[in-house]
Amino acid sequence: MRLLNLFTVAAALLGADVHAEIAKLPLPKSCSGVPKMRYQYTVNSAWTVMKIAGSLKQVRTIIWDTEGNMLVQQNTRGVSVHTFGADGCINSTNMLISGGGLNHGLDLTPDGKTLYASSETTLYSWAYDPLTRKVSNQKTIVKGMSTGVHSSRAVKVVPGQPNLVLLQVGSNSNFDMAAQQPSTGRACIKVFDTNNVPSGGYNYNTQGEMFGYGLRNEIGFVPDPNGVFWGVENSGDDFTRTENGQRRDIHTNNPAEKLNNLGDPRTVRNAWYGYPTCFSVWDPSSFTNGLKTGQHFVTAPNSSYNDATCNGKAIAPRLTFQAHSAPIWNTFDDEAKNMYITFHGSWNRQPPTGFKVVQVPFTRLADGSYDPVAPADSRTGYTDIFSATNPGSCTANGLTQSSCFRLTAANWDPAGRGLFVGSDNSAEGEIYILSPKS
Repeated sequence: MRLLNLFTVAAALLGADVHAEIAKLPLPKSCSGVPKMRYQYTVNSAWTVMKIAGSLKQVRTIIWDTEGNMLVQQNTRGVSVHTFGADGCINSTNMLISGGGLNHGLDLTPDGKTLYASSETTLYSWAYDPLTRKVSNQKTIVKGMSTGVHSSRAVKVVPGQPNLVLLQVGSNSNFDMAAQQPSTGRACIKVFDTNNVPSGGYNYNTQGEMFGYGLRNEIGFVPDPNGVFWGVENSGDDFTRTENGQRRDIHTNNPAEKLNNLGDPRTVRNAWYGYPTCFSVWDPSSFTNGLKTGQHFVTAPNSSYNDATCNGKAIAPRLTFQAHSAPIWNTFDDEAKNMYITFHGSWNRQPPTGFKVVQVPFTRLADGSYDPVAPADSRTGYTDIFSATNPGSCTANGLTQSSCFRLTAANWDPAGRGLFVGSDNSAEGEIYILSPKS
């Protein structure tokens, strides 16, 4: 599989001045000094896996600069930068930005000259030099993001208009009812124009423009080649369904996790995806009214607000996943023929689920748009390519503690070695390369 240098391609489309395409590197079988794979795993027969880095702290996001260096967001430790030798292994590692509460969001402009990173409350920018691998001129871009149960903040630059930055905040509880109002600045993604940052930075709740809301925790989102963003959403826990005065526990297999078509942030505004009142079906057997996988439901339908209300008002997910899988990051391959999604793994289900990377086939439609191959009501629209050996036996004592890896970052290597995937297990942060066999 030939991998394009996404930064070079995007920048060329924008007329930016960037360096030549990144030189290809060999896929190493192993790297000196890197500890062995810490957790047992299974890999699809069409793929190989190797560990490229270990002894890190809670890897959350991986990106690449225009020189092919790897930048890694390590939760609360900061941002590290890694260079590679001719053998394909890491030959130097340095902290680019230390501390500051940085915990998830990380992105570069297509020209590679401006770096963004986020803490729970604040989005910062720096001037970045990929040749010296140094930052300078730190600025506050957005401040005042709400604190709560979902503390990670995803940030993405809009490739076709890189002065626009998307910034996400999740809900502050399982059912954050106040988030029905966009003005709360929770369970949403907003758009900020970095050409017009006010002194001291934007206030998240009162400034910027609303891209989409009703997104419980849209912790990962990426653009397809047309600039349409696709996001993965973590849905709720401990669900019951009350009908005709009877309350039933449905939480094992509902609600579904989501893959949302978020649209083009250059044109879309104020799109509503249902939270905190509308949720998506994974297992239809929990319902008695003929709902299908992917359709919306409410927890306590009545004559004035029910499943039909949600299905008429909220934007439905394009595809859904097993409840409690906890998708974290998603990324496309070079021609957007497939999307790859990391599942962090469950804490609210017995037996546990998730702890894997899946491949979602996409196709290009006659109108030029990109779309998953599977229909919206499919429960088989994706394939496992890398997982814990027995996900059902994985413990999950907290968000990052587990007897298995907790998969997070996902990004294709512009040097052609494969899909880089991170784990934020608190025992050891790791990075693996998944490579398709030729």
